[in-house]
Amino acid sequence: QVQLVVSGGGSVQAGGSLRLSCEVSGDIYSKNCLAWFRQVPGKEREGIVFIWPAAVDITYYVASVRGRFTISRDNAKNTLSLQMNMLEPEDTGVYYCAAMGRTSECRGSVYEYPYWGQGTQVTVSS
Repeated sequence: QVQLVVSGGGSVQAGGSLRLSCEVSGDIYSKNCLAWFRQVPGKEREGIVFIWPAAVDITYYVASVRGRFTISRDNAKNTLSLQMNMLEPEDTGVYYCAAMGRTSECRGSVYEYPYWGQGTQVTVSS
């Protein structure tokens, strides 16, 4: 059974840091693309960081978070993490960990991701 369990999040002032973690059960941890999505009120859920299957291990960051956010794997714990530094009020939203349903290159559409962790709120105040 595939499960993604998210921890972390919270509130921080602009310029601060937060770390999110996502424990992934099953083979999808190493075989499927994993990603972090973000949803802000009134907008669609957006993929912000992607990491390819472990054998490839390519990462991709959307422009708005590049240079501030870092995705990483802890293979001993089957855990995906997102270190978020220099946070801005525009980073406020609900963050989700997700896994693609097939072994392929990462795709940006939410419809490619049948597996989701629970959302966690990140609030950045100015």
